[in-house]
Amino acid sequence: MVKFIDLFAGTGGIRLGFEQGLNELGIKTKCVKSAEIDKAACQTYQLNFNEDPYCDVTTLDDIEPFDVLLAGFPCQAFSSAGKQLGFQDTRGTLFFDVARLIKKYQPKMCFLENVRGLVSHDKGRTFNIILNTLKELGYFVEYRLLNSSNFGVPQNRVRIYIIATKAEKPKLTIQSDVGAVDSHSFKDNIQSNLFKEDNYLLVKDILEDNPEEKYNCSDSFSGSLLKALKYDESKIHGLRLIDSRNGNSLHSWDLGLKGECTTNEIEFLNLLVANRRKKIFGTHQDGKALAKEQIKTFYFKDDIDEVIQSLLNKRYLKENNGLYNLVTGNMSFEVFKFLDPESISITLTASDSNRLGIYHKNRIRRLTPRECARLQGYPDSYVLPLQDNFAYKQLGNAVSVPVVKALIKDFMSQNEKVFY
Repeated sequence: MVKFIDLFAGTGGIRLGFEQGLNELGIKTKCVKSAEIDKAACQTYQLNFNEDPYCDVTTLDDIEPFDVLLAGFPCQAFSSAGKQLGFQDTRGTLFFDVARLIKKYQPKMCFLENVRGLVSHDKGRTFNIILNTLKELGYFVEYRLLNSSNFGVPQNRVRIYIIATKAEKPKLTIQSDVGAVDSHSFKDNIQSNLFKEDNYLLVKDILEDNPEEKYNCSDSFSGSLLKALKYDESKIHGLRLIDSRNGNSLHSWDLGLKGECTTNEIEFLNLLVANRRKKIFGTHQDGKALAKEQIKTFYFKDDIDEVIQSLLNKRYLKENNGLYNLVTGNMSFEVFKFLDPESISITLTASDSNRLGIYHKNRIRRLTPRECARLQGYPDSYVLPLQDNFAYKQLGNAVSVPVVKALIKDFMSQNEKVFY
């Protein structure tokens, strides 16, 4: 039997994948300690694993001996002042407590997960501190950058997975692969037969047949959306609703969310979106505020004063010291991104999962919590919180179960003696 602990457990995604992988290989497992500080996540964890993981990792100390440490630890700021880039440089971060427990209990294997940005955080210093800490504690380390979309999960989610072992350098046949850059590229890859096997799922494969009506978008929002798309529902697939970009997107002024706009007002705003990020006006990432004379270089109509004043009154436009810019922000949209059923989802996040949309079976609606769970590879037997807001947040923070399962099975096939 393999004994393990589950730190920063969330709703147990790493644990699920770990247990699934070992159980399919006929290896029994036992969790001797789980730890999570978010009380809502703890309730969900208890519903599914029959144990309350509420525990502050910083105070965790007395644990039954275990073979494996699992941790989806938060990436906090590390000091770059340290010279040795080892154990001492992790103090003041939550990774220090992971390292402290590794040092004390010397598990045979450690499995860590984090965001893709860990690799480049603080110009790579943070990641070097983590790697050197594990080496200093006597471990050999391998890591992989993997996209969930390559593991039967229809979501573009790149994460780093770190495996550390005591005996020898871990062997893996799975190689790093960050996958398609976005859902459009993924769709192109399918059509060009880049996938040799049908080991992928698409958004359409995880949709519920008849979710509750409460997930429908409002009649006013749906009506404005269809009107802007000239009642061509097929254009909803893959559509973004955003005021700071063009491309395959609609804006608040296209929908009249703050008041109906004239043809010239819409043209003015679309031109402003397209031109305010040009290098001639500056290098601001989200676009520079422009003076009227600058705007006149791309908006040539004589009604510029009337248009500007009208857009200021409707609050599509803001002015500061004679400079004009868009009033942006996607929180005003009921849905900020409609998924393409024939491709994969964008990355789920804790803050935005509740505002992902789909056009399915003649309904314009939001994704349900169960559909978000399926986007993370959670089985339908997994019990979700009764309150949707908790479910969306927890699933946005979750780990894609099939990726962990695949890594664990691959690891076990290449490192048979690690637990013996």
